Amino acid sequence: MGVAKLKPPSGRYLKEASLPQGFDINWIAVLLVGGVGLGAVAGMFVASYILAPKRPSEIKDTPYECGIPPAPFVWSQIQIRYYVFAILFIIFDVEAVFLFPWAVVFLKAPPAVFYEMLIFIGILFFGVIYGWRKGVLQWR
Repeated sequence: MGVAKLKPPSGRYLKEASLPQGFDINWIAVLLVGGVGLGAVAGMFVASYILAPKRPSEIKDTPYECGIPPAPFVWSQIQIRYYVFAILFIIFDVEAVFLFPWAVVFLKAPPAVFYEMLIFIGILFFGVIYGWRKGVLQWR
């Protein structure tokens, strides 16, 4: 008894030869799901535009402030100190993004990776010292 050879299915399936060179067939699923998702979002926007009632009024343009009459518009500046602390938070948040993966592979990584991270942390440390000396971290 011989082993029966199975023929590859034809017709319904994409053949490797019909795809561009270097194209992985798994990307078709990703593109399909992405297209369906974008189509659903676009469909919701179109349905909202078509089905929503269009009765503009002045009361709809006023902001809702917890049931009390809205206060008159008052322009106030945000102090620069808030921006400085926000930027510092972002900088150290990005540092954490780089530090956590490095800490996971620390023992398996070559010594050069340790020195690169040491330089990175050193630059951030000297930046904090510089800001501290300039008085950026003081709340006046």
